[in-house]
Amino acid sequence: MRFFSLSLLAPALLLMMPVSASAETCELSISGNDQMQYNKSEMVVGADCDQVTVELEHTGQLPADQMGHNWVLTETGDFQDVAQAGLNAGMENDYVPQDDDRVIAYTEVIGGGETTSVTFDVSQLDSGGDYTFFCSFPGHSAVMQGKLVVE
Repeated sequence: MRFFSLSLLAPALLLMMPVSASAETCELSISGNDQMQYNKSEMVVGADCDQVTVELEHTGQLPADQMGHNWVLTETGDFQDVAQAGLNAGMENDYVPQDDDRVIAYTEVIGGGETTSVTFDVSQLDSGGDYTFFCSFPGHSAVMQGKLVVE
């Protein structure tokens, strides 16, 4: 009898547990430092999110004009071209080519001790798509990059 009671109770308990940590996958954070490093090489977004917010913190001390960081998202196939075009866009455009459809989302360039964020629609992303995030400050994209995964 106890076995029967527990077998009925277990599914009910599972229903009361949270299905997923959606809020955690809809609000992401990453940091960059004065050594040109992000603290993450992969970020995961929940496909069930309507929007995602990425918060970038610069944990270093150097100012934006010397060691600025931003967070830029593109499809992986566009990453190198967008990073190159960003150099020509200049600091006044956060080293991001403006009105470029290849840029899915980006933050402003920040310096040490600063924080910024960007919010964008997950509908712009495909589950299983191939996305790269990177810092477009000159010289940084070669080492400050990672993969964004939509699950």
